Amino acid sequence: MSLDVLRGLTVAGMILVNNGYGESFEMLRHSSWNGMTPCDLVFPFFLFIVGVSCYLALSKSQFNPTWPVVRKIFKRTFLLFFIGLAIHWVEMALDGRPLDFAHLRIWAVLQRIALCYFLVSLFALFVSHRYVIHVVLLLLAAYTLILLFGNGYSEDASVNVIAQADLRLFGYDHIYHKSPVDPEGLLGTIPSVAHTLLGFYCGQLITKGSSVGEKALRIFVLGTVLIVCGYLLTYGLPLNKRIWSPSYVLVTCGLASLLLGLLVYVIDIQGRQTWALPFRVFGTNALALYVGSELLAILFGHFDVSTFIYDALHALILPSKWASLAYALTFVLINYAIGYLLYRRHIFIKL
Repeated sequence: MSLDVLRGLTVAGMILVNNGYGESFEMLRHSSWNGMTPCDLVFPFFLFIVGVSCYLALSKSQFNPTWPVVRKIFKRTFLLFFIGLAIHWVEMALDGRPLDFAHLRIWAVLQRIALCYFLVSLFALFVSHRYVIHVVLLLLAAYTLILLFGNGYSEDASVNVIAQADLRLFGYDHIYHKSPVDPEGLLGTIPSVAHTLLGFYCGQLITKGSSVGEKALRIFVLGTVLIVCGYLLTYGLPLNKRIWSPSYVLVTCGLASLLLGLLVYVIDIQGRQTWALPFRVFGTNALALYVGSELLAILFGHFDVSTFIYDALHALILPSKWASLAYALTFVLINYAIGYLLYRRHIFIKL
């Protein structure tokens, strides 16, 4: 239940920060380059949860690489990647460009989740788990070298290796252009896999604890160590979500661990569960509600529903930032209502 609640908190947060209208509070906007806002926590938390879930799910088959297990991994990876592409295609189709595949964005949130899920799942099946931390350190060290020798922290896309890799491999028309680099681009997958592996390692710690209290303590210790190491690393490698910097990996995984440990303490040890129902609703249909929210946002924008709702709220709430927050919360509630109907009918949509 604690993992479901954390997943639900994260998905609700993703929907909230993705759907402000007009001018939003800075804490609900991604940092423009170096630095980190609360908004920058939601996606890394989800990737961390993907790692934990990979361990818990594959442990049911004792990590035995049978054909049905491997086939399910390939199928889920394909569906996640395809749905990610389909979301952007729907937006183009509503704009009257259904066949304009030359401008279809290749990389986005679901595509990165798909690749991380795929690679971590294969690691879980074919590599000894005692090498998890070794692989994490290797990936982060390799990515650090790429950043240092490839001008990875430069905001000039013409010299930044991350931007140049996506530009040369996929072309200008298939990548994101609202920041110097595509925040879900190909090279950024390297630290993202390390990120997901840290979630996988957290899953190991959870299963090794002999009591719930010991499990919570293990998670707290992991989170503390990661945060300390991450902030020490910021002296040479600043926090940066756009390039998914190694310090960003460690700090956000550490914060996710601490929050999971707190939820285990509150929900599983103290037995306080009633407050968590809304987040269980989001957590038990996380991917379905996230995809639904993205499609609903596209439809609201195309048919001016979002403008109508915002104008009505703005008439009551004059400060534009507060009106934007009210709109985002309203949008979250609309998605919660959809999720609650599914939850009450015991409909859980899984890939």
